Amino acid sequence: MKAVSYSTTGDSDVLTLSERDEPHAGPGEVRVRIHVSGVNPTDWKARRGGGSTQLLRPQVPNQDGAGVVDEVGDGVTSLAAGDRVWVWDAAYQRPDGTAQELVVLPERLVVRLPEGVTFDEGASFGIPALTAHRALTSYEFAPAQLAPGSLDRRTVLVAGGAGAVGHAAIQLAVWAGATVIATVSNHDKAELARAAGAHHVVNYTEPETTEAIGALAPRGVDIVVEVNASANAELDVKVTGANATIASYADAPGAETVTIPVRPSMAKNLRWQFLLTYTVAPETKEAAVRAVSAAAADGALRVGAEHGLPITRFPLEQTAAAHDAVESGVVGKVLIEVS
Repeated sequence: MKAVSYSTTGDSDVLTLSERDEPHAGPGEVRVRIHVSGVNPTDWKARRGGGSTQLLRPQVPNQDGAGVVDEVGDGVTSLAAGDRVWVWDAAYQRPDGTAQELVVLPERLVVRLPEGVTFDEGASFGIPALTAHRALTSYEFAPAQLAPGSLDRRTVLVAGGAGAVGHAAIQLAVWAGATVIATVSNHDKAELARAAGAHHVVNYTEPETTEAIGALAPRGVDIVVEVNASANAELDVKVTGANATIASYADAPGAETVTIPVRPSMAKNLRWQFLLTYTVAPETKEAAVRAVSAAAADGALRVGAEHGLPITRFPLEQTAAAHDAVESGVVGKVLIEVS
């Protein structure tokens, strides 16, 4: 089978395409023939590492993907050969990500795709949607697992509404019944946020952003899904209402600290939630997987330019170019056609 891997961390040129022996599913495992591999910032960051470091064993990159089950191990009961599936956290603390034709994973990391959901959509869930779900459910008055109506009468502010996590946060929040305000940096990204379902869009490069958001949410925002806390902390505190949550999943490149307005945060009883999807508690992660599958089954997690997330495609042999595209900040989702 064909697989892309790297044995030394560094620039994308450490990625090589090679032939490997086919793996087989052991007890409790599922083998998936990957059709589409999704690329996220975490993938190129893991590959780059902190410089040139020799690995103990080759690493196949990419956490997310979608394909078809073609072999199950003893004890697997939820899946069978022929099932269309999406996978998550494939390469987390494991040497085998989705940039290969066949990957063997624990049963819990393989989820059946609902009828009508495409491989492109399945490969786009994973990191973005599970991160977005955790951000939205970190709110004190949200349920552990989103469902239609679970965020009724709540207002969600999504910073960076044209990004992959922002896109998923908009779609999940709308599906759960929230009113969604998205912030973007230009007209084209505003159109993408609207296509994703955002009810209101604010260009944060224009003056009086705080006033614009305040006019849309006069009683204050309930949940902020934040991509750049170090730049937006003061704004977030100003536009949130009492007992709101500011959930930060990323920051500006190179940022190491964030200054939080303490007294204003105290006055509003704000909750600051920092999150990394890999280390979320298992039961929280499982709830997110169930909610994402339910939202997908309801047609709420579509991808493509018409749904606010343009797709840029690469063949498997151009995985390095796919990583470079994500690192350079291409708008939308980067997918690799594997088989």
